[in-house]
Amino acid sequence: MSSATATAPELEESETAVETARRQLERAAAHLDVDPGIIERLKHPDKVHQVSIPLQRDTGETEVYTGFRAQHDSVRGPFKGGLRYHPDVSAEECVGLAMWMTWKCAVMDIPFGGGKGGVVVDPKTLSDGEKERLTRRFAEELRDVIGPMRDIPAPDMGTDPQTMAWFMDAYSMQEGETIPGVVTGKPPVIGGSRGREEAPGRSVGIVAREAIDYYGWELEETTVAVQGFGSVGANAARYLDDRGATVVAVSDVDGAVYDPDGLDTRDVEGHDERPGMVSGYDAPETLSNEELLLLDVDVLVPAAVGNVLTAANANDVRARMIVEGANGPTTTGADAIFEERGIRVIPDILANAGGVTVSYFEWLQDINRRAWSLERVNDELETEMLKAWNAVRDVVEERGVTWRDAAYVVALSRVAEAHEARGLWP
Repeated sequence: MSSATATAPELEESETAVETARRQLERAAAHLDVDPGIIERLKHPDKVHQVSIPLQRDTGETEVYTGFRAQHDSVRGPFKGGLRYHPDVSAEECVGLAMWMTWKCAVMDIPFGGGKGGVVVDPKTLSDGEKERLTRRFAEELRDVIGPMRDIPAPDMGTDPQTMAWFMDAYSMQEGETIPGVVTGKPPVIGGSRGREEAPGRSVGIVAREAIDYYGWELEETTVAVQGFGSVGANAARYLDDRGATVVAVSDVDGAVYDPDGLDTRDVEGHDERPGMVSGYDAPETLSNEELLLLDVDVLVPAAVGNVLTAANANDVRARMIVEGANGPTTTGADAIFEERGIRVIPDILANAGGVTVSYFEWLQDINRRAWSLERVNDELETEMLKAWNAVRDVVEERGVTWRDAAYVVALSRVAEAHEARGLWP
């Protein structure tokens, strides 16, 4: 049954990441002739690791935090995915996000599988020293299950290039040699790639540009609202603004600003650059994050957190197109409503895949010990995003399915083909 005809119980709004990922997998499988055994395998992670991380606080007290690393599927290559520090991290969330990473790598045709992990902690409560000690101990607890040919973490919510530098250093010290390829998203001075931090937002901008062109809209006449003016949202907004689109609203965790004539996205500092700047920016109107989602714009970019577009608000969304910057911002129930209403949704596994794509470039640079210029990184990213866009677009046109279903068909066909080729170990 397509989600467009889903019944009320299926339009739940307490949907977990893994439930959403499994439903999306089943929808894609319905469009392909794939061995049911492979689909069943892909509903489950290969492994989920849980570790305890003792941390001596600056006060001298010792607290123990819980960390996870979910490894979903490695049939096409090493596991790949972020590490997040957040109070809501759970094993189930990590599994769902790891599944999305499998599809994201496959839709980009990158030789990685999906992984995801994190620590149950509010990083705002940690001093820099505490965060460093937590990270180094987390790296040691995971050391046996990660590595440049096994599982390659990256930054995510609550972590950043400095976190990856600590993680890489801790791993390297224990291994007795410098191994920059164990993580990506590092500072360039120790093997990170130029353009990595901007890449997810840049890819959102590239895909939005292509989608706008596909539907015959003029970019200069297109209005855009961006929820979440952090690393992804700010870079997506600036990319589109620089090319002539009118970005009328942006937000941070505290609220949104709105100018129907367009904001100067270069003047607005992102939440990562200066917390509180966005919601305090001098603009004609202020809105809540919820109100931003309902603005009458051409393109809505939810780039903050997951599950913000739900069955409860989907009927009130007035955007003509949604380009997902965050991971999992749209629930199954909202997807069903958007499909019925003819609102196009360009999925996260395509739109924000610039992050893992440049992470792959970083891994290649580390393995080969040869750095790329920013120009080369951006040129290569553009090439790979257009290849992925064209593959997904072809499925949309050939099968008459949604953009999300098409992206999953592309990804699942590649993963399934790899499983069929490798077979099942007895």
